[in-house]
Amino acid sequence: MADQTKILELLHDLIEACRDGETGYVHAAAIISDPELKGYFTEQSKERTRLLAELTEVAKQVGENKPDISGSVAGALHRAWFEAKADLGLGDQAILNSVELGEDAAKKTYKEALDADLPDQVRALVERQAQSVLAAHDRVRDFRDRRKAA
Repeated sequence: MADQTKILELLHDLIEACRDGETGYVHAAAIISDPELKGYFTEQSKERTRLLAELTEVAKQVGENKPDISGSVAGALHRAWFEAKADLGLGDQAILNSVELGEDAAKKTYKEALDADLPDQVRALVERQAQSVLAAHDRVRDFRDRRKAA
């Protein structure tokens, strides 16, 4: 089994990914023009807030006194990039592409965590959350593909 330090590092990576997703979805909802996507992005932001709260609680149980719930520098740069795309008038398709890239990063972070030797309680939470992240990724991909085909 991974030691406490490794488990906390993995949880911190997941917390960053959720914070990046939460903030990314808020930004995407603010700049997307399609009302259906705006609603979906708002819903996903709330889902990431929920996932973040669960991870923070588990990090405390594992031994983290005050988990850092800030996002990553890469996430901030990614949000700035897709906001620039919106400012350039590249439209909803460009925003969907950027959101999917963010979801790809989240999927990778969850896969890395699941590849580690986690305690059963932590693994169960990460597996459940990974399914939520994968479903969000696939839905964004489907939105993107439908609009690309139209």
